Amino acid sequence: MSYKDHLYYLDKCVEVSKYSRDSGNMPFGCILVNKNGEILMEQMNVEGTDYKCTGHAETQLIESASMKYTKSFLWDCTLYSTAEPCAMCTGAMYWANLGRIVYGMSEKDLLAVTGSDPKNPTFDLPCREVLARGQKDIKVLGPFPEIVDAVAEVHKEFWNK
Repeated sequence: MSYKDHLYYLDKCVEVSKYSRDSGNMPFGCILVNKNGEILMEQMNVEGTDYKCTGHAETQLIESASMKYTKSFLWDCTLYSTAEPCAMCTGAMYWANLGRIVYGMSEKDLLAVTGSDPKNPTFDLPCREVLARGQKDIKVLGPFPEIVDAVAEVHKEFWNK
């Protein structure tokens, strides 16, 4: 995939995050893309007004994908996400055998947007550090400066900071 392709899929994630926010969920979104560039799945957060601690878009998507596709198939797929996956989501991707993660906004940039809102107590633990402790060579690309403002815009006025 080219850099331009990555920006295209990240832009699709921003659209999913808008739908998530407009549906009463936290403004996060992700998509799963196969090696041929087909979008296989998309997922928003599923927390709603009642907090589901594993309702992150990435965890929900990879759980569904792992029940539908084989580990060898998922190794050739890419999960695109608006924001850098947290430790929980990264772990789920690791166990599902996902081959590549691409994200738009870093965890540090996300913290700057969400502030100290108790609905999103971020970890200062980059996904690359989580994956470095494992035995798989999962590729990580991100952040993408060209998409950060679009990701942040969806979060405006959502968080209490």
